[in-house]
Amino acid sequence: MSTPITQLPADASLEQLRKQAKELLAELRSREPAAKLADAQLELARSYGFESWPRLVHHVEETRTGAGPRITSPVSRWLGARDPTRTATFWRDVLGFAVRDGADSTLELSSGQALIRLGSEDHAPDFSGDARAPGAALVFFQVSDVAAMHARIRERGGAPSAIEKMNQLKLRLFEVRDPDGHVLWFGDSYQMPSRSRPQPLVEKALPELPLTDVAAGVRHYRDVLGFSVDHAQDTIGVMYRDAVTVLLIQRTDAHRGIGSAYFYVRDVDALHAELLASGADVQGDPVSRPWGLREIDVRDLEGNRLRFGQTFE
Repeated sequence: MSTPITQLPADASLEQLRKQAKELLAELRSREPAAKLADAQLELARSYGFESWPRLVHHVEETRTGAGPRITSPVSRWLGARDPTRTATFWRDVLGFAVRDGADSTLELSSGQALIRLGSEDHAPDFSGDARAPGAALVFFQVSDVAAMHARIRERGGAPSAIEKMNQLKLRLFEVRDPDGHVLWFGDSYQMPSRSRPQPLVEKALPELPLTDVAAGVRHYRDVLGFSVDHAQDTIGVMYRDAVTVLLIQRTDAHRGIGSAYFYVRDVDALHAELLASGADVQGDPVSRPWGLREIDVRDLEGNRLRFGQTFE
């Protein structure tokens, strides 16, 4: 949070902020006709010292709802509705979303960091692929307290499923269906936090990947995968890219088979394009996983598995 230009009122509400954003949009369009509502929202958020509109909304939600259950991770989807009024009423009365008129006569549903726009068809988050009939989509909402959210929806007349632990995702979650049949998951992590420590103990990982021909591996990582050489000799290669270092080691009886390493990156689609252009052995297009990572899978010249992932919503 930066130093605010204008002090945010202690009793600020989302309705007040939305009204201010629309008023600011009219002012912006008088100077720049192509200005969009998102531009006004960003400028308003920054005037209050927040780096983005979602962060401002999240702050106001937390301030007004206190310890009540809320959606804590950004979600933005277009969902189809056969009867938009009926669907919006369910999301408002049962799920606790605010309803407002959006652009082009659409309805917008918001709660915490989630924004759902109702249209005639379901769309993927990135609008990839063909639109589908209403009810085809599955939407996941990360919440601050899954048990409290479950209780709130039941109290409002909803019929949530029992809370279950999904081991693969390390989430406790339950399911609700809206009037169009959309599968809505609400969940939070069930991993217990580590006990507090006086100072960090584990600071960095240094994966070792075995190769029969280390010298060829060094050239491959340099020329194809975009790494730089820190040190190289017949039995070892110390390779780095940005803040990550990888050791290429001689394959021996103690280091047989293939290795693997996972890298978190800022823009996995840009890296995918770069590696394809350089001739890397990329195993398909980027895939967005349900656990919140968009990934690509790459193999080096001897089959070691390198996965690159970018976090999203």
